[in-house]
Amino acid sequence: MSSAARDLVNGDVSFWWRSIGRGPARAPLPGSLQADVCIVGAGYTGLWTAYYLKKAAPELRVVVLEQRFAGFGASGRNGGWLTNEITGGRASYLRSHGREGVGRLQTAMNETVDEVIRVAALEGIDCDVAKGGEFTVATSAAQQARLCEAVAEAETWSMTDVALLSAAEATARIDVRGTTGAMWHPHCARIHPAKLAAGLARVVEAQGVEIYEDTRVTEIRPHEAVTANATVTASTVIRATEGFTARLSGLRRTWLPMNSSLIVTEPLPASTWESIGWTGYDTLGDQAHAYMYAQRTADDRIAIGGRGAPYRYGSGTDDDGATDPRTVGQLRDILNRFFPATTGARIEHVWSGVLGVPRDWSATVGLDPETGLGWAGGYVGTGVTSTNLAGRTLRDLILQTPSALTELPWVNHRVRKWEPEPLRYIAVQALYAAYHAADRSERRGRSSTSPIASLADLVSGRGQ
Repeated sequence: MSSAARDLVNGDVSFWWRSIGRGPARAPLPGSLQADVCIVGAGYTGLWTAYYLKKAAPELRVVVLEQRFAGFGASGRNGGWLTNEITGGRASYLRSHGREGVGRLQTAMNETVDEVIRVAALEGIDCDVAKGGEFTVATSAAQQARLCEAVAEAETWSMTDVALLSAAEATARIDVRGTTGAMWHPHCARIHPAKLAAGLARVVEAQGVEIYEDTRVTEIRPHEAVTANATVTASTVIRATEGFTARLSGLRRTWLPMNSSLIVTEPLPASTWESIGWTGYDTLGDQAHAYMYAQRTADDRIAIGGRGAPYRYGSGTDDDGATDPRTVGQLRDILNRFFPATTGARIEHVWSGVLGVPRDWSATVGLDPETGLGWAGGYVGTGVTSTNLAGRTLRDLILQTPSALTELPWVNHRVRKWEPEPLRYIAVQALYAAYHAADRSERRGRSSTSPIASLADLVSGRGQ
């Protein structure tokens, strides 16, 4: 085993948490209790919901139950993209809500990017925010065709603010090898995910919210959140469990826990950055089917992610972010292919996490007033922003305050369940095998989108 492999940290939840430390553990739930609102999950969704609820109604007793520690899940492991992307795309809501409704949702997502930045500044949460926009690159003829289609669609909406960049313009901004073009928009910021999660937890506790850690909820039922040793009874119970939803009784097929993995380099020297030309803090993505995502961190590393091994049989979840070593090689290959100057850079940390995927790949937020059961999630990777919008929306739904937020298209959106095993496992493995095959074909020179990928989109629900 090489020295670099020995020095690589695998798992330990995430680089983000390792870089700041987790602080003292909070106490578990001491016994059964009564609350006004019980939130299951202390990730961004749960914490934002608690934050806005206590701001609007400080008299409420708000209790948050967390299976490990606040920010343990995707909120402390993601790629740090605070972006305006609508989960599932704008087209997913056109048939049901028309252009006016979709436009309102897109505007709300734009505004939510700035709302997160505003609250972080207001509450003294230093989470390395840098609003540099989102840069999406194409590196093949087929990717360039999809890029141009995406820009043409975005330009039909006045609030998207998307610009199409030529190959020369794109490489002047970020010099990705083989660039054929790129698109950019301003509604995205880079953040440090764990700093945001830790800061939010601190702020809501100061508001009087009770966070109980090491408290796994096994079942959610009307007005009750049930653990192994105690039950919290509340007028409203909010499910904010995202990729861990399948672990709750009766919800195994509700959202599929999709695995995503990241690596982070050592801090890169100025000479490498000069070669790359990534002088700003744009987030970086591409037009591949099995796409990548990356950011330049505040301490000059590259954190780059992708799907790796996308799904575990039976909707299983990882062990503190432990990752198959082959994924390191896959992500390193992408890094070095994009930026040859990084070839000698050491990879310091690899980790994984699960995100929630509904059957139609579209996020949802809602509340059933009869049962008192609310939910939000299914963000499929857009949760850094969507969770804040969900938290404000749940506040209005819980307080029964009709607002523009409660009328957005994703409110009370429901879809069918995922197929049972082994169909679910076979389908997801086949889906990503098709995407990787399509990407390889396109890198070898295929000039149009592979029909394999188009079929995979249709079968998976992503093409709906």
